[in-house]
Amino acid sequence: MKTLNKILLGEVEGFRTLGHKFLNGEMSKMDFKGASGGMGVYAERSGKKFMIRFRIPSGIASIKDLKLIYDFAQRYKLDSIHLTTRQAIQLHGMTIDEVCDSMEEGIKKGLYSRGSGGNFPRNVSVSPLSGVEEKDVFDVSPYATAVGDHFLSKVYTYKLPRKFKVAFSSNEKDEAHVTATDLGFLAVKENGIEYFKVYLGGGMGNNSKLSVKREQLIKPEDILYHVEAITDLFINEGDYINKGRARIRYIMERMGEEKFVNCYNSYLEKVKTRENLKIKVETKIYDKVGIETSMRSPRLFTQKQKGLYSVYVHPIGGQLKSEHLKLIIDKIEAMNEVEIRLAMSEGLYIRNLNGKEAEIFLELTDKMGGNTSLECSIACIGVPTCQMGILESQRTLREILSYFKENNLTKDILPRVHISGCPNSCSVHEIGTIGFCGKKKKVQDELINVFELHFGGEIGIGKTKLGKYYGDIKREEVPKFLFELASAATNDNKDFTSWADQNVDELNEIINKYRV
Repeated sequence: MKTLNKILLGEVEGFRTLGHKFLNGEMSKMDFKGASGGMGVYAERSGKKFMIRFRIPSGIASIKDLKLIYDFAQRYKLDSIHLTTRQAIQLHGMTIDEVCDSMEEGIKKGLYSRGSGGNFPRNVSVSPLSGVEEKDVFDVSPYATAVGDHFLSKVYTYKLPRKFKVAFSSNEKDEAHVTATDLGFLAVKENGIEYFKVYLGGGMGNNSKLSVKREQLIKPEDILYHVEAITDLFINEGDYINKGRARIRYIMERMGEEKFVNCYNSYLEKVKTRENLKIKVETKIYDKVGIETSMRSPRLFTQKQKGLYSVYVHPIGGQLKSEHLKLIIDKIEAMNEVEIRLAMSEGLYIRNLNGKEAEIFLELTDKMGGNTSLECSIACIGVPTCQMGILESQRTLREILSYFKENNLTKDILPRVHISGCPNSCSVHEIGTIGFCGKKKKVQDELINVFELHFGGEIGIGKTKLGKYYGDIKREEVPKFLFELASAATNDNKDFTSWADQNVDELNEIINKYRV
């Protein structure tokens, strides 16, 4: 770690110089982006402020790291932090010097941004309740951590065509998206023995693709062989010229599924003969004394450990107020063995609470965010912050929630909505029941803001599918459109999924009414 830190610290001042060149107009936006992404930093749309993305390994957030992030927020007068859809934390609206200073301090204290953007292996995702969820096959957290440590140990050496992502899911709910990512590991048991099922070649964004399943189960100790195999395949077969097609899913598209899997297997055999990458992990034992609670809440989850619970907190649009982060930290410090795990839904779980502690956190966090599924919707940061954004995702989400409130529809009827401000799919809108993707469209010689409507997406082993594109809706009419859908289901006294399945004609009629 000393060697890694020395190398990463040695990069900071050179990056600071690049940042000032960009601000002085000596470097183009795209050239700076090419250099800054690998540092976990992006210029915001203003061209004057910056975002830094800190890796929270697999969303396992230590109190030490959360305190440091809170300190940065206080120091640089940031009202909120952004919880991402890949279990990381972003700080927005900073100067280049503030970014570099926080990066340097983070390295010294074990909090890293290196490789959290750009052409690098991204944060390894994991089921956020792995280890405590009632339907866990086994705890995949230590394996995800091992892969994350492997990436970080040599993060400065990667020369990839573009980014790639690795995921670990602990059960068939697939909350880490192994069925729609570059390399996924699903926990399974056969004859009482723990294995991983491997998924390959999926990913969201332009030309979204679902993963293909590799037939052979693997021993958990062998995961790094597979990580290195997909890395070698990507380096040797990826497109370094056409960035728009420089993702692993395009290699599979070019080769065909069977040839792609065979190619992967050949790289796997080469890695196995090249080096010893077997790992051994320690699985955490959760033996805290539990206390039962009679309280019920959609944000309260019973753990498999008797008398222990997890509480979900979903700040609207993933924007957690700094003052709320401080309240959570302070309360956790007064308790024993309590954990925080970031989810892939822009929220967080406070885990390993006894019943009394769970009641305290339900009350403490009641006004910190959403309680209904709609309030727990996902929206990327979008315009006016993101330089790549096309539409205002966060504003659109706020307008949706305000419209429902103003029209007194508070029933938990609509599912979580996924809102991406552009085709980059930061909200993974393609696998949401209702997904929106921002773009510009010419209508009667006028360029207007519209959201593509994607409907019927789903995630889950044996169930994952991409939503169908139903056309475009004017940005400003999205709240009214969703309200009409919710009202129709409410009037029919059905949950939304049942209503949509049983009333296809009415659903299409509402969609057609708003389509442009």
